Amino acid sequence: MDKRLKWGLTAVVLAAAAAWGIYSQLPQENQELAAADKVSKAQPKKNILNVNAIIAKPQTLSDNIFINGSLLPDEEVDLTFETSGKIVEINFKEGSYVKKGDLLAKVNDRHLQAQLQRLTAQLKLAEDRVYRQSTLLERDAVSQEAFEQVKTDLATLKADIEVVQANIALTELKAPFDGVIGLRGVSAGSYATPSTFVAKLTKVSPIKVEFAVPEHYADDVQVGYNVEFSLPGKLEPFKAKVYAKESKIDPETHTLTVRALYDNPKGETLAGRFASVNLEKQRIENAITVPSEAIVPEMGVDKLYLYKSGKAQPVTVTTGIRTDAAVQIVSGISQGDTVIVSGTLQLRMGLPVKLDNVD
Repeated sequence: MDKRLKWGLTAVVLAAAAAWGIYSQLPQENQELAAADKVSKAQPKKNILNVNAIIAKPQTLSDNIFINGSLLPDEEVDLTFETSGKIVEINFKEGSYVKKGDLLAKVNDRHLQAQLQRLTAQLKLAEDRVYRQSTLLERDAVSQEAFEQVKTDLATLKADIEVVQANIALTELKAPFDGVIGLRGVSAGSYATPSTFVAKLTKVSPIKVEFAVPEHYADDVQVGYNVEFSLPGKLEPFKAKVYAKESKIDPETHTLTVRALYDNPKGETLAGRFASVNLEKQRIENAITVPSEAIVPEMGVDKLYLYKSGKAQPVTVTTGIRTDAAVQIVSGISQGDTVIVSGTLQLRMGLPVKLDNVD
């Protein structure tokens, strides 16, 4: 009896050990994952993406480039005398406006004036002599040779007078054109020569705008082309018109020098200033445009997403000109379409979206 009990207990222990071994090999439930799964099932999934959009509508699109330029005077000259002598007159005020033909300065011409007076006094006598000789010639009282001699004397005298008058004109420094005269470099009483700098005369109305365009834009800029330029410290841009361009491309810089003319009616802009030139290469009216960030390049084609019935709908588009901020859409969308402009990298076909802002 004791032996049977002993073998029975042994069998029960072995069976229990085998059952535990089998149970331990079965997959066990992860309590943390189970808890997380319960939480996730309790909370609804957020599949709606908040985006911004615009309404496609026609507008004017300009393709511009900005080029550095400078302002040049329409005319400018360093004023000097054409002869030598002591300066006896200075008739201009520094920084003042002068007109063409105004007498600005003069050197001593007293010796020339004396010569002119002497020759002018002889002129009346020479004219009377010619008159008397012509009367005598009509009566055959003098020879033709004698008459020709007095005529030659009169012509020579007149030529001498013209020479003296021309030399007197050389002593006068006159303004060659209207403009603003700068700071003078001489004083009354100083001796001037043709190399002596008197002052600088600048014509500031109109004023020239000079800039250089890259060679691949050279054909876009023609005479009569309208350009805008801005100046540091000035809020409003200025409008100018191209009047000339260089005859060839600069082989070193590969640019074409262009000049435009600005009226500068009040002389508010000064020559020598730096200018930022806005060159309009192309202008398209009634163009459909979208922000550049709305375009999604994919496998060599351009796509964008439209908002339709609360979902994102991709469309393939054909683009035109591009600016810094906008892209022209030639085909693929129509006026009035709602174009999604944010979150484009997260969008996919049929994704529910919510519009936060629509322009």
